[in-house]
Amino acid sequence: MIFKNLSEKDVTLDLVTKGKLSALSKIAVRIARRAGVDDQVVLRRLWKRESGGATGIGRGIAVPHALFPSISCPVASFTRLAAPIHFGSPDGDPVDLVFTLLWPRSATATFLPALAQLCRLVRVPQIGEGLRLARSSDEVMAILDNDLKATNELPSARCLGVAQVNEKRTRK
Repeated sequence: MIFKNLSEKDVTLDLVTKGKLSALSKIAVRIARRAGVDDQVVLRRLWKRESGGATGIGRGIAVPHALFPSISCPVASFTRLAAPIHFGSPDGDPVDLVFTLLWPRSATATFLPALAQLCRLVRVPQIGEGLRLARSSDEVMAILDNDLKATNELPSARCLGVAQVNEKRTRK
């Protein structure tokens, strides 16, 4: 669901940053162009979300995200950082793989299931290893495309925090 909105031009490899704010700022510029929104608005929303709770999910992966009333389709990007940075992950590991999502506020019902699916997929060790070794955006896309087809066969790797929130909401 998320990766159908991701193309080679949404992949950035070995981005040099000075920390979390620097990374989010550089990512915001790229993803804002694609979403047709102001990059400073994107940065503010991503930073506000980050301030409300870190989006690091463990195993060196973060999924910063924000809801936008002004977009009609989800927008995604993948960034591999040149050097890992601290992102407040529950396991304490620094992050080098960043999946960023901008989601239409009008489609909030599909947001948590899509976010949980993304988290389950990217936390599979072989996928993370492949993304860390990829030499081009084409290789990144091939890894994500191949592994997305296999998501029905994935073990029940859970996104820390997100899956539990989703389960609580489903029970109500």
